[in-house]
Amino acid sequence: MASKLLRAVVLGPPGSGKGTVCERIARSFGLQHLSSGQFLRESLGGGGEAGVLAQQYLERGLLVPDHVITRVMVTELEKRREQPWLLDGFPRTLGQAKALDAICELDLVISLNIPFETLKDRLSARWVHPASGRVYNMDFNPPHTQGVDDLTGEPLVQREEDKPEAVAARLRKYKDAAKPVIELYKSRGILYSFSGTETNKIWPYVYSLLSSRIPPILPDEEH
Repeated sequence: MASKLLRAVVLGPPGSGKGTVCERIARSFGLQHLSSGQFLRESLGGGGEAGVLAQQYLERGLLVPDHVITRVMVTELEKRREQPWLLDGFPRTLGQAKALDAICELDLVISLNIPFETLKDRLSARWVHPASGRVYNMDFNPPHTQGVDDLTGEPLVQREEDKPEAVAARLRKYKDAAKPVIELYKSRGILYSFSGTETNKIWPYVYSLLSSRIPPILPDEEH
């Protein structure tokens, strides 16, 4: 039965195209796209306890730990108890999935399965604008001028974690953490997996799945 309060999650390793898929779902179905990266950046500027904690890790070049991300996300989701939404980048671990269970019931989990070599190539070609989080890929989404952000003209950086030598370890770490999350949602019968190397080829199947749950506000676009 289609729920007006549809709560969905998109899971996938770094470089899998989660952000792109979420943007298309948000546009086509009118769902709020809630990104853990966006909330984390906003919490850094907000001066709250979780933001201050996160800043301490980032300043030392460390990944923000599970419990800090969980606190940021739970705070934001508590504000949206009566709204439909689409989560991107959370939960990444079983601990985060259990924290999410405590505040809502998910209707749908989409898992993107992309071959390891494709992910490695995509991530190594990825550069970001630190202030906004805008991501560029030198192969298929390059900036207008090499090395600078399209909107601000500020320099782009390649994050340490996107450098080729760091990518393989990062993908292994994601896989280990995500496996019990995927198993949990699979056991509940709400997990739908999509495999491929191109977002444009996966998208029609994702659109069809969502259309069976809620009415689209836009027809399937030619992307």
